[in-house]
Amino acid sequence: MKAIRFDHIGGPEVLKVEDIELPPPGPGQVRVKHTAIGVNFIDTYHRSGLYPVSLPSGLGLEAAGVVDALGEGVSGLKVGDRVGYGTGPIGAYAEANNVPADRAVKLPDGISDEVAAAAMLKGMTAAYLLKRTFPVQRGQTIVFHSAAGGVGLIACQWARHIAVTVIGTVGSDDKVELARSHGCDHVLNTRKEDWPKRVREITGGAGVPVVYDSVGKETWSGSLDCLAVRGMMVSFGNSSGAVPAFEPGILSAKGSLYLTRPTLFHYTRTSEELQKTADDLFEVIVSGAVKIAVNQRFRLADAAAAHEALHSRATTGATVLLP
Repeated sequence: MKAIRFDHIGGPEVLKVEDIELPPPGPGQVRVKHTAIGVNFIDTYHRSGLYPVSLPSGLGLEAAGVVDALGEGVSGLKVGDRVGYGTGPIGAYAEANNVPADRAVKLPDGISDEVAAAAMLKGMTAAYLLKRTFPVQRGQTIVFHSAAGGVGLIACQWARHIAVTVIGTVGSDDKVELARSHGCDHVLNTRKEDWPKRVREITGGAGVPVVYDSVGKETWSGSLDCLAVRGMMVSFGNSSGAVPAFEPGILSAKGSLYLTRPTLFHYTRTSEELQKTADDLFEVIVSGAVKIAVNQRFRLADAAAAHEALHSRATTGATVLLP
């Protein structure tokens, strides 16, 4: 089968298409023949070495498709089932992948393969952030960075659905209207205005109880300045680079703040947690409260171009690869 591989870390140019042999699924595994593959920022972290992987390696954690082979001991899934996965194993940038059966989720009829591939990782991330890391409540005001990105577009719609006021940030003026149309009550351009000051103005000086930040280095300091006393900083990504080293005392100085660095993997450790998180996501999509925007499609062989688009911050919504 065709698969994207890389044997050294670097930029998008290290990604190569190779012909590889996929072994039969092992005990407890299913083989998923992919119909659509999700592209996520974490893929660029694996490729660049920010999150190290053993080399040579495949890439990608998210895809949708059809089960076409079962390993020994698998129950609950059968050949022909439509499934999606969003927590690995790594190797989704391929025509097929062997996946632990307890990491694959059956797709309901109302969820297309492209939507599943675009939404599993990003949508389940939005689910755990809003419902479990800091469970937002009706009437609260929050800051969500990268509001026009893949996670942001889902999370901001979801927050609006539960009557939360959303202050979204974007990195360019051409993303303002997109963010506003997907749930943001206020949209701030972090590259053109004093956005922490604007957050204070919007909240009458109080600040917000939570900031969800996937940008990292560029927004770290400003995000802390947006928080109310005893507010929570949820740092869940590094699209601009890793957060610099800091003294913990800054958290007390700025209001006895809380800091967490969560990952989807720790919120979906068991098959029960995974299924509940996926069910929450599918419910809001099928209801129409959250619409998934697949705004970029690339051929599997053009994975490097997809990564270049991500790095340029030219993408909006979700990006998928098509085998």
